[in-house]
Amino acid sequence: MRALYVILVLGPCFVFVADAQPPRQLNLMPMPSDLQLGSGQLSIDQSFSIALTGYSEARLEHAAHRLIADICGRTGMPLKAQIVEGGNGSLVIYTDQPSQEIQEPGEDESYTLEVTPSGAKLSALNPLGTLHGLETFLQLIEVTSSGFAVPAITIHDTPRFVWRGLMIDVSRHFIPLDVIRRNLDGMAAVKMNVFHWHLSDNQGFRVESKKYPKLHEMGSDGLYYTQDEVRDLIAYARDRGIRVLPEFDMPGHSTAWFVGYPELASGPGPYEIERRWGIFDPAIDPTQEASYEFLDELIEEMAELFPDRYFHIGGDEVNGKQWNLNPRIQTFMRSNGMKNNEELQAYFTARIQKTVSKHHKIMVGWDEILTPDIPKDIVIQSWRGPDSLAAAARQGYQGLLSNGYYIDLIWPASRHYTVDPLGGKAAELSPAEKQRILGGEATMWSEFVSPENIDSRIWPRTAAIAERFWSPESVRDVNSMYERLSQISWRLDFLGLTHNSGYIPMLQRVANREDVTAVRVLTDVVEPVKGYQREKLARIEPRSMDPLNRLVDTVRPESETARLFSNSVNAFVAGRCRDATNKTQIRKMLTTWRDNQAKLEPALGKSFLLGEVEFLSRNLLLVSAAGLSALEYLDNKTAVPHTWKRDHVALLENASKPGSAQLLLMITAPIEKLIDAVSSAGACQVRK
Repeated sequence: MRALYVILVLGPCFVFVADAQPPRQLNLMPMPSDLQLGSGQLSIDQSFSIALTGYSEARLEHAAHRLIADICGRTGMPLKAQIVEGGNGSLVIYTDQPSQEIQEPGEDESYTLEVTPSGAKLSALNPLGTLHGLETFLQLIEVTSSGFAVPAITIHDTPRFVWRGLMIDVSRHFIPLDVIRRNLDGMAAVKMNVFHWHLSDNQGFRVESKKYPKLHEMGSDGLYYTQDEVRDLIAYARDRGIRVLPEFDMPGHSTAWFVGYPELASGPGPYEIERRWGIFDPAIDPTQEASYEFLDELIEEMAELFPDRYFHIGGDEVNGKQWNLNPRIQTFMRSNGMKNNEELQAYFTARIQKTVSKHHKIMVGWDEILTPDIPKDIVIQSWRGPDSLAAAARQGYQGLLSNGYYIDLIWPASRHYTVDPLGGKAAELSPAEKQRILGGEATMWSEFVSPENIDSRIWPRTAAIAERFWSPESVRDVNSMYERLSQISWRLDFLGLTHNSGYIPMLQRVANREDVTAVRVLTDVVEPVKGYQREKLARIEPRSMDPLNRLVDTVRPESETARLFSNSVNAFVAGRCRDATNKTQIRKMLTTWRDNQAKLEPALGKSFLLGEVEFLSRNLLLVSAAGLSALEYLDNKTAVPHTWKRDHVALLENASKPGSAQLLLMITAPIEKLIDAVSSAGACQVRK
């Protein structure tokens, strides 16, 4: 059998073969660190079986049964749960030794997968590598002309970073356990290994405390996880090779604590659960010993509940206003030679670090916990960026990057994909300093997510971030990423994730009708506003009890339709506007959008949820007509009046504004590019 070798270049999803055949795309994400494509394929049929050899444990048996269930779901074939003895299975799994009883960052997660037409073998040092290899095997299953199959291939794979996380904030909006579980399944599918559970904030304390029950009884609106539920979820995550890192934010972001225990606060109160978003004044009093006694017992309880060696204390965004207004705290600061609130927080952080260490945990916190003389064994999670992370690494601290991976800000996958934990000044670190950059985490803050739409805010974009954490640094071709991301997206549907399946039902609610064809023509080319614009554009200050049922809550974070249209326009302009096939396709899309207003208009006045986008629908008509007008100039080969371009650019600029619906029309930029190409001196200029 002749081996065919991979060339990992800018487009690493393609396998270039020696006989100059067309490149073969493998829909893998994240891309393995090394692979060779062979000849032929392994059929996947109802005789498929798995053999477990070498070290064995219940987690491996569970993973084998999950693989069979996943193959059943993907193929629609009923398969028996065939786990056979010895080495005679269709897929033979060899695991060399157990992993740590409590999963550690830095454990060997590598694996080797060899597939031939006669069978497949997966080998790994410990169960973590086995779990990852099984996910790769599942991704390789494809439909062929002769049935389901896996291509003959040899893969040697290992992650680039040891910490590949997803943080979900369940404090601002409570997220039920079934939603968390399906997202853990999604994480496992793309080889992420840390679930960062943000459990407390101003809007809620979300885990049961038996020592201080008023934390969850009075600070959660009754929406919290029992300790038994937490244990079950931790076991569920471990079964999939995922660590669970708890975060209890302190000394700020803690209003919900004070509802039941106001004596902890630096101000007199009274306190209630915060219903708004932002940075608020309440903060734990760092000068009274009673605060540390309380936190010692709480950390002890939560350290026993969460077995992971790492414990996140938040530490971010303390504005210090309560501290400034408290005479006793000011006296304490003067007596101890503290010049400002930063030094007071450093005092608090140092005390908490000793408490966390006392209970056999390693403290993790946001950038603000990095203070002079803090021990080197803490971990800095950076929301400020790679340069801040690099500065911490130079001082001897381990760190994680989250800046650039804030998926709640609704940036496109391409923007996240180009961010690297070793980017910026981190690229200038010495090899030893780079080892202190453990990896990173995507962060899902929950101001504007609910159990209904959270999957669509996480997936599929987080799969692109997962590739950045796992794959070699050279794997960075954006076009390749998008091609594979579209495949991974629908495959995640089989795990029960709702980022695709939830779209139509939410549109039907907005439109109050079953047929949402016209609504979808509009919503498929819009996106929610980016960054923190949603709060800034809101007519009324957003609150936690507001319904999340508008179109801005429904539409996808990234419009694939608009992206593909933009690609078509770019190719058309780059080809000097001569590609007739491309022009026909562009005209077809523009015509559909132009004509949609007439189809949508009868429904606009019948739903208040739909009525707010009437101006957006009219703008879609106008900008599409502008694009068609540009094509007409090309067809007729007539000169373009200067005023025509000026007027249409102004039209596009106005249509680019989000308005009260907080939605962006994503086809304006490519239409402007088309107009510019037709009307300016250059490749597509038309003059008689």
